[in-house]
Amino acid sequence: MEFRCSPSTARDWSGDVLAVGLFGGDGALATAQRGELDARFGTALGERLQQRTFKAKSGESLSFELLGQSPRILVLVGLGDPADLNLDGLRTAAAAAARASLAAGGGELGLALPLEGLEAGAAAAAIAEAVRLSLFADQRFKSESEPRQLPSGVTLLGQPEASVAALNGVAAVCAGVELARELVAAPPNVVTPQGLADTAAAIARDFGLELQVLERADCEALGMGAYLAVAQGSDLPPKFIHLTYRPAAGAERRLVLVGKGLTFDSGGYNLKTAGSQIEMMKYDMGGSAAVLGAMRAIAQLQPAGVEVHAIVAACENMISGNAIHPGAIVTASNGKTIEINNTDAEGRLTLADALVYASKLEPDALVDLATLTGACVIALGEEIAGLWSPSDGLAEALLAAGEQGGEALWRMPLRASYKDGLKSGVADLKNTGPRPGGSITAALFLRDFVAKDIPWAHLDIAGTVWSDKGRGLDPAGATGFGVRTLVNWVLQGGPA
Repeated sequence: MEFRCSPSTARDWSGDVLAVGLFGGDGALATAQRGELDARFGTALGERLQQRTFKAKSGESLSFELLGQSPRILVLVGLGDPADLNLDGLRTAAAAAARASLAAGGGELGLALPLEGLEAGAAAAAIAEAVRLSLFADQRFKSESEPRQLPSGVTLLGQPEASVAALNGVAAVCAGVELARELVAAPPNVVTPQGLADTAAAIARDFGLELQVLERADCEALGMGAYLAVAQGSDLPPKFIHLTYRPAAGAERRLVLVGKGLTFDSGGYNLKTAGSQIEMMKYDMGGSAAVLGAMRAIAQLQPAGVEVHAIVAACENMISGNAIHPGAIVTASNGKTIEINNTDAEGRLTLADALVYASKLEPDALVDLATLTGACVIALGEEIAGLWSPSDGLAEALLAAGEQGGEALWRMPLRASYKDGLKSGVADLKNTGPRPGGSITAALFLRDFVAKDIPWAHLDIAGTVWSDKGRGLDPAGATGFGVRTLVNWVLQGGPA
């Protein structure tokens, strides 16, 4: 799908499908927009809008077939109040228009969305990403795929041709998001620990990255007792993945991305029961999917001056005669002992050894992503990920990167007194604390495995990694959340 920018407007563009964004209400902007529509399509269109009670609410869309005309189809998308227009509003409108355009069976799509108060290049990139990502469909596992004709080309109308430079990175970022979506959506008998390692190998091969995969014996030699305790119940061997991007001209900064890589989580002996969504625990590797998707995009974009490492401690959490027992005590690779009082809090155990390993790389900043706690879902819902960091600079940089990419983050507290809930009478700490504040104690647990002088942030994406019904530019299913935030953050060079 090719994207173009054109100074043409809805009044003079010719193509197959024209999508026009309209503000709600009867203000000056809304009145002017409707006047332009009347000038091209006649006053009868306004009468039809009144009959269809089109209010131009954000995300609302309405399509008209124009017989014997160009365009063949007119799509109107609501933008809501002009005062509320932002990049997210443009994304919502572009996604609605793109989905509505499928009825045309392909052809050229023209998008006329207002840019008042927005930087043209950022708006162009946001619109293009929304179009491509909203049209994503994963049909790999259907015996017969459903035919779909995507637009052959998309023209962003009212955009200066200089904005085309802002579109240069769209394909790479979207490809990274799509990879993450495919990894999360695939069943656990396909995306296994070896499957994640194979994906990393494909990225390394296609883009010239470095890859090291540590086997069980390698991890034992490094003392990764927490990670291997989780892995020991599965017949599938663990794979500790280390993927590295190095810029050709050398690096001034080193960043590390760590993704939780539980390719299936049964809960272990603290078995997930009815209503626990055990059948959906294929998405417990959403953090690793985001990290690998980001690395695929970074490898294609080739940012200068920054070296990026991706770490994934991949394994399954299963039940067998060899599975770790509740009450067992394990030793992580930094020497800390952990009493496992809940085998269903396994992700933080794998991350513990991954964070120790990442710290030894002496990065300028370290970020981990994980579908870690149901408590975060209760606190923030399905549209906002939690962010924990003792570093104000890193937190602010990630919040800005998320806002730029349309991924909402909310900074959460790291209250020191809550760590009392992790005290153990027989080990250095327990892997879970009391139920209240569960996402906070999980972040406090992870902090113990990061070197004190390294800026670190933890993103809990448990609620945002999947959408049952779809929202915005995300179709129903895996969202690929986190890729755009990570890529934007890396391209900005990390924290100030």
